[in-house]
Amino acid sequence: MSEKIIEFIGVSKTYGKTLAVENVNFYVNKGEFITFLGPSGCGKTTTLRMIAGFEMPSEGQILLGGRDITALPPHKRPINTVFQRYALFPHLDVYDNIAFGLKLKKARVVLEDEDGNRIERFEKLTRDEIAEKVQNALKIVDLEGFEDRNISTLSGGQQQRVAIARAIVNEPEILLLDEPLGALDLKMRKEMQLELKEMHRKLGITFIYVTHDQEEALTMSDTVIVMKDGNIQQIGTPMDVYNEPKNVFVADFIGESNILSGLMTDKFKVKFAGQTFDCVDDFAKNEYVDVVVRPEDIIMTDAVGGQLVGSVTSSIFKGMHYEMTVMVGKNEFTVQSTEERKAGETIGLNIAPDAIHIMAKEFTVNKFDGYVTKKNTVVFGDGEYEADVTQLYPGSTLDEEGYLVTKNGEKIDLTDVDVSVEVSLKDVDIDDSIEEANAVGSIISIIYKGDHYQVIVRTENEEDYVLDTEYLWNENDTVGVRIPSNKIRLTLKPEAQQK
Repeated sequence: MSEKIIEFIGVSKTYGKTLAVENVNFYVNKGEFITFLGPSGCGKTTTLRMIAGFEMPSEGQILLGGRDITALPPHKRPINTVFQRYALFPHLDVYDNIAFGLKLKKARVVLEDEDGNRIERFEKLTRDEIAEKVQNALKIVDLEGFEDRNISTLSGGQQQRVAIARAIVNEPEILLLDEPLGALDLKMRKEMQLELKEMHRKLGITFIYVTHDQEEALTMSDTVIVMKDGNIQQIGTPMDVYNEPKNVFVADFIGESNILSGLMTDKFKVKFAGQTFDCVDDFAKNEYVDVVVRPEDIIMTDAVGGQLVGSVTSSIFKGMHYEMTVMVGKNEFTVQSTEERKAGETIGLNIAPDAIHIMAKEFTVNKFDGYVTKKNTVVFGDGEYEADVTQLYPGSTLDEEGYLVTKNGEKIDLTDVDVSVEVSLKDVDIDDSIEEANAVGSIISIIYKGDHYQVIVRTENEEDYVLDTEYLWNENDTVGVRIPSNKIRLTLKPEAQQK
């Protein structure tokens, strides 16, 4: 039975008004290689720093072997960290860099006096003890014979090994690795992935790794924790998160995916790209869903034998396979195969039921809390918009003074009345002109869904607009948000209805 070595219970971390990690719950088994995977700013490094003790949670508990260490300082935790910037001492050679911590460390020694009484004290390690530990660490990282080398003469990969040796020489229960391969070139990074996995096997201690590189996560990990916006999206084995993604973000972030909008037409039947397919996921009839199909799971055939028929628009050789783009009506499919179809060919595509992954739509409509101004505009989502406030009272009108008059003749001042706002994803417009926009934000997410892009725009005060658009934007673009007044749906909040 696995033993939990680290456990997070309802952990959140805020910096001022910014919520970096929100109500995170997970555990790490002893001896496991676990990876936090996600884009920059998702909270993975903050989580790692809380494990190390460099950051303290704003809420929740952190347990180490069942013991609460939430407020325990870093030097009292049996944990060492390897950073992307190796932080080696340039004036020390390899041996002294690795031995540095050992020279400061004291070990508990139990002695007996003349009367047979046990005496416990802490003593510094002897020179021979330090040398033995350094040699063992050098052996594990395959740097035997490098003891006298100057740090400046080592390659990036060798410096990385020295940093790891310095961390493991203290024999920690847990080794934290914060994007340690980020500074290496591609070839060296791939080699170090395999070496780190082998080091983990030799040491038998717990590795907790942080990366935004999906290949690193899938190559090395026993368990992957996928994060976004401070929240855990999915926890599972590399095979689980690749083959059974929990949502569109995970499917898009890990590996390549064809993501399309679909409709459940019956039990275990889904319609997308104009055709109905058998599938293995059961959703309610007539429910709109997202459909994920991996490129390698699409089988090419002759046009007459295909469930879908499309035209090849491009074909690229990628070493292990060809990657082809196939247009099926307005939907674009990426297909990977060891067989090639040339651009211009008309081909058929077949997709087996177990290759079709169905998931509930994360976004179906934009919802905001808002209020009405004295000008009868509506403030929501960090912006102010013209809107038809007569929706709030069916059959009502506005008089010349701007008061709302109900169908019963009652005059109502809507100033500061709280409302719920809904806007369809297709009714949000963005452009480069921000001077007169209703709201301004930055694009934080773009997911291609076959025939359109789903874009998330986040304002300065962290209000999110989700929109479907045919136009391609870039992440981090600053854009203006506009919504036509006749596309804004308003309802009174329950407390406003009682006034």
